[in-house]
Amino acid sequence: MRIVRYHRYGPPEVLQVDETDKPRPGPGMVRLRTEAIGINFAALQERAGIFYHHTAEPPASPGGDVVGYVDALGPGTTGARIGDRVASIIFKDSMADYVIARARDLIPVPAEMDAGQATMLSSPGQVGLEVIKAARIEPGETVLVHAAAGAIGHLVVQMAKVFGAGTVIAAAASEAKLAFARDLGADLGVDYSKPDWADRVRELTGGRGVDVVLDSVGADITGQSIALLKPYGRLVFYGSAAGGKELPTLSMEDIAGVRYVTHFTMAAIDGDLEAIEEGARIVSELILSGKVRAVVHSELPLTEAAKAHQLMEERTQLGRVVLLP
Repeated sequence: MRIVRYHRYGPPEVLQVDETDKPRPGPGMVRLRTEAIGINFAALQERAGIFYHHTAEPPASPGGDVVGYVDALGPGTTGARIGDRVASIIFKDSMADYVIARARDLIPVPAEMDAGQATMLSSPGQVGLEVIKAARIEPGETVLVHAAAGAIGHLVVQMAKVFGAGTVIAAAASEAKLAFARDLGADLGVDYSKPDWADRVRELTGGRGVDVVLDSVGADITGQSIALLKPYGRLVFYGSAAGGKELPTLSMEDIAGVRYVTHFTMAAIDGDLEAIEEGARIVSELILSGKVRAVVHSELPLTEAAKAHQLMEERTQLGRVVLLP
């Protein structure tokens, strides 16, 4: 079978297609014949050796979100059947014709759902939903969403509205991305690549600031965002697209004025099968009902993985980039 690997850290060009044997699932695991592979921004950081959680030593294949069909069961594995169409987050070796997944992570994929869209049932949709829950959005509140046109961000913009936000301010780095976010339901937009973006948020809110910030960017954006919070405002940090391994550091002075900061990672609910199943059900219903549009920006063949990574590094995609075996 084919698998895309990097044999050294570096730019997208280090990705290459290797031939290897099909993996064998162990206890509690299944093998999937892949139908679509959703690329996460973390995969770019893994490939470059700067992912803030962990980075596999080369040779390695990054993680991602896979939709496929159960093709083999590991010894004693229950809860899955050969032929099931499922989605799953894959923590390593995701860019391949066949992948290994934990049976407990499998999410049923409806037959009518597009495979590229279905890649968002696992980590993008789950992360988006949990971030919204962590923010404890109250009806009518103002929510600032960073990276609002990304694979997770464009879902978060819509979920914030579904779960009661009064005003959603999308933050992204181009007018095309802001127009995309507004088309998905954002009320206002700011270009956070401009030095005065925070002043623009203050202007849009009449100097009051925002109730909630959903931050997947990190670096200096986090500190500036905290300063925009109203008293009792909440910032949920869930990614470091700009910071790589350098996580933002905060002092007590930063959160003065009754501001709350928390961090969400999928590891927080890992093993909580009830939460994962309930989250998957909600995300699936939101997408199938049309309340949330899961947008696929482009679909490329597995052999063009380097091109897919390059597209994402250029920060021009609107929604998700998907590989098709």
